[in-house]
Order: sequence, then structure tokens, then C-alpha cells
Amino acid sequence: MKKHIIGVDIGGTKIAAGVVTRGGELRCKVVVPTMAEVGVDTSLGQVYMSIRDVLKAGGFGMDQIEGIGVCAPGPLDQDKGVVHNPPNLPGWKDVPLASLIRKKFRKSTKLENDANAAGMAEAIWGAARGFKHVFYVTVSTGIGTAVIIDGRIYHGKNGMAGEGGHVTISHDAKGAACNCGNIGCIEAMASGPSTVKHLLKKLKKNPRRKTCIIDMAGGDPDKVTMVTVGKAARKGDKVALETIAEEGRLLGIWLGSMISILDPEIIVIGGGVSLLGNLLFKEIRRTIPSRTINIYARKTPVVQAKLKKDVGLLGAASIFME
Repeated sequence: MKKHIIGVDIGGTKIAAGVVTRGGELRCKVVVPTMAEVGVDTSLGQVYMSIRDVLKAGGFGMDQIEGIGVCAPGPLDQDKGVVHNPPNLPGWKDVPLASLIRKKFRKSTKLENDANAAGMAEAIWGAARGFKHVFYVTVSTGIGTAVIIDGRIYHGKNGMAGEGGHVTISHDAKGAACNCGNIGCIEAMASGPSTVKHLLKKLKKNPRRKTCIIDMAGGDPDKVTMVTVGKAARKGDKVALETIAEEGRLLGIWLGSMISILDPEIIVIGGGVSLLGNLLFKEIRRTIPSRTINIYARKTPVVQAKLKKDVGLLGAASIFME
């Protein structure tokens, strides 16, 4: 049996491709620019090039490859292998991506939403290994989720299930308009950029509040990120600590509802914001029990993702492991 899978992780700015073993070992990888702004034909060409380049980089022949797994931002139809017009891939309207790659390389090709793929990778090789019922969250520029039930991704009737980042937690939240068109989604309330935006608004209203956050960003508020906030918090900055605690509280409120619905064995949180570590996680864990009817919520582990920067590649490859 062939032992290697090519994983391709397509993002708005870059495409990463890797050769992965069934044991989750990343043998080699390459990264190329997506060039989405040039047009769909060019960016598709970049996808093909990444596959060729990673084979060459690792010295693999296509006869050693079992299949090609691809993850991309939604909306998409994983059953038909079609990408439907993602906001950060302009021109990608109803692109039959799996079919195109299958014809180009004559290999079995599967497509999955990027958050779903990352969740499956964490369930197979990462922080949720050994658990069958998993709720995976990535908190970064946005908030993506994956629902894994009995070891399989739950897609729902139309393949659109698992969009937990667009669950409303405040129906009249002013200044919390989401890119999806809704108001008060957890993504609009607690993603990295949203948290920074709310922080800067508070500082503007109260400019005398003492904090080192702006200084740590070189004096430019536009350069403040959650990395800046995390560094300030570790220096004991009260505003930074309050900001992280508030984000943890919001995520805890939302996750309480997710536990009420799903009763998962474990919750795994990845993405750049998760790197805040215990500063964030202790507030999430503290908040959850009072926000769910589930009497076992205190015993539900809420842990940091393990796979980190390579989770996209491993997630794409994990499609063949489900």
C-alpha cells in the first residue's frame, strides 16, 4: 500500500504543500505565493506548481503517493470538490478544484474546508488524539470551527455545518458587525483583530489610562496586534491583562453554548490567539461552567492545539484518514 499523501493548504496569500505519512510525519514541504489577485488561472497554476515542487523537493515519485488532500477556505462543497467564491480568493467562483487536480495528476483527490481539516488533524495526530467527539476552534483573523462526531467530520445536510464562528452571542452588539453580514457573531466579538479594535476604542475614550501597549507597537496604534497585547500582559500591563480576560470570557460564554449542544469529549483551541496560553485559557475554563446546562462541563478538557504552523498541511492530508 502506498504510504504517502500530499497535503495542500490554500490560503489567500500563500499555498503550502507537503508530503505526509499515514503516521502524521511531514516528510517535506514547500510554500509558494497564491497570487490570487492576478486571477484564478494563475493561482490554480500555483497550486499545481506546489504539488510538483514538493515531489521534487522530497525526491518522491507519484507512484509513492496514495492521494492528494486539499484544504481551502469556504464556502465549498467537499462532496463535489467545488470551491464557491471565498472572500480571500477573488475569482474562485464555483471552481471544481478536486476534479481539476485529479485530472492533472491522475490521483485520488479530496477537498475539505480548512477549519474542518485542521480539526481532523488534531483528532488524529494532535491534542485530541484518542478522542472520538471533538470540538475544534481556531482563533486568529477569524474564528473557524470543526465538529467531529464519532471520529468523523459533521458536515450537515448541505455541507455547511460547523460554522461556529458565526454563532451570535450578542444580538444588538454595537460595533460588532461581522464579515458574514450578521451582528454580534463570536468572530466579530473575539477574533484577534476584533479584540484589538475594541481595545483601541476603549483607549481612545480614556486616553489617560496607563498602558505600555501602544509604546510596544512603536507608538502606532495601527500596528497593535494580539501578539503585542500578549507581550504587554506578560509584563503585567493591566489593560492587556483585562483585554485577554475579556476575550477569554467571551469565548467561554460561547463555548458554554457549544458544550450544551454537542457535549464534546474535548475542546481544542488553535490559531495565533491560542498562543496567549494560560492567560487566555484560565478565563475560558473559569467562564464555561456558568454558561452551560451540561453538568459535566467542568470535566471537559479545553486544551491548546498541538500541531500549530503545519496544521493546514496535516489537515489536508488527514482527509484520507477519516
